Amino acid sequence: MDIGQPHHSVDLEAPGSILNPASVGCPIILETVPGAWSERVVRGDPELETAYVAAAQRLVERGASAIGSDCGFTIRHQAAVAASIDVPVAMSSLLLLPTLLRQLPPCAKIAVLTFDSTSCTDDLLGLDDPDDRARVVFGGIEGSTYWYDELKYPTHPTDVTAMEADVGECIMRLRATYPEIRAILFECAGFPLVASAIRHLTKLPVYDITGLCRLMIASLD
Repeated sequence: MDIGQPHHSVDLEAPGSILNPASVGCPIILETVPGAWSERVVRGDPELETAYVAAAQRLVERGASAIGSDCGFTIRHQAAVAASIDVPVAMSSLLLLPTLLRQLPPCAKIAVLTFDSTSCTDDLLGLDDPDDRARVVFGGIEGSTYWYDELKYPTHPTDVTAMEADVGECIMRLRATYPEIRAILFECAGFPLVASAIRHLTKLPVYDITGLCRLMIASLD
């Protein structure tokens, strides 16, 4: 498993971190994508695509058997990266969304919890059916401590306690508005650090990039 890594502040050793080999079940090779600061990645700077493709190609040259990313907004580069190499690619947990909708009854909604809901636009969801799109609700933590820290240069160490509070408050607000929510999908690759706490808080299934990467790696065993 290999990560095309923006400049990120998550502790590599933290339980649940996408950068921790224990989270995905295999060794990890890291490759930093030049210029991929959080703000550029989240806002969708198209000039980054070439850098992501080049980083993925370098990882394969170094022995990568699969490629992932530590930011869900890099789903914008999923097609280009997958087309450029001959190993499985999962740039974002958002790839799971069409499948998760089909695991739930038609009346159920999925909450997508994102680093920045103002940048998580419909074109990132992979949903062509308006009925499917109507079942997805967004919640973002923009303006929070973690949001501000990640947009700083250099980034600050992750405050997991603050992240847990921000994500918890976000999902509780969403559930108050949309009681039909039956599952949670984390867009942000930092959020798996608090996945266990959010499962305990909500008693709902929580999906994230680490689960998708484990599935990808298991297919290679």
